[in-house]
Amino acid sequence: MTQTTTRVLEPSDLGAALAVLESEPVANAFVTSRVQIAGLDPWRLGGEMWGWYTGGHLRSLCYSGANLVPICATPEAVRAFADRARRAGRRCSSIVGPAGPTAQLWRLLEPGWGPAREVRANQPLMVTESPSADVAPDPLVRRVRKDEMDVLMPACVAMFTEEVGISPLVGDGGLLYQARVAELIGAGRSFARIEDGKVVFKAEIGATTAQACQIQGVWVAPEFRGRGHSETGMAAVLRYALADVAPIVSLYVNDYNTPARKAYRRIGFRETGAFMSVLF
Repeated sequence: MTQTTTRVLEPSDLGAALAVLESEPVANAFVTSRVQIAGLDPWRLGGEMWGWYTGGHLRSLCYSGANLVPICATPEAVRAFADRARRAGRRCSSIVGPAGPTAQLWRLLEPGWGPAREVRANQPLMVTESPSADVAPDPLVRRVRKDEMDVLMPACVAMFTEEVGISPLVGDGGLLYQARVAELIGAGRSFARIEDGKVVFKAEIGATTAQACQIQGVWVAPEFRGRGHSETGMAAVLRYALADVAPIVSLYVNDYNTPARKAYRRIGFRETGAFMSVLF
């Protein structure tokens, strides 16, 4: 007789949780990278990890923190996670994950949590293991130095505001966001082309594991757009990522951003799936 149950995972469940996460290393890179660093203690992880068991085996996960993220979630697991989320009340600023489970989760939560500020139902997941020979990397794109934090920060704020629709400075004055930017610079995962003290292009390698990493925060200053900086800049970041970080590089992009999707394909990315984001 098969029994199912859902519970908050504890530090002792780390091995089983990592086995689930690592079964889909590209799609789960964001959460995997956090769990590998912080473990499953909610204070260090920044949220709870819910586990769904069937027959005594951990099959699916859901990260519940600033984001609600279904992981390897079966339809039965999604229903269980939705029940727990409804009881807890909305604490997240977004729901994000593979399109199928995330869409099901939102359908179940929308009556109580809606309306959302924005729903991005189809965000292609793009992956590559090798760069294209057709686009030469921009030789002026390099790692951002720690003493360039003040130069980079305005570009990061502009990118976030354009992408999410809300400034990251709202609420705590940007302290958490600034700390995250500083963390990426300190880890050598923030890249930019800087001319005369101004950022022309920037991007970061956000999530990293031994199997895969994820590029995020791609941005070109408005006055420099249309000149190919996104392609050559991304080609440079991709070169760094493959050489120094992981054998597979991924990103996800809004389906309506046709120019970006074309640019990423030209530098070697291919679409392998889709994510979905619900923004509050």
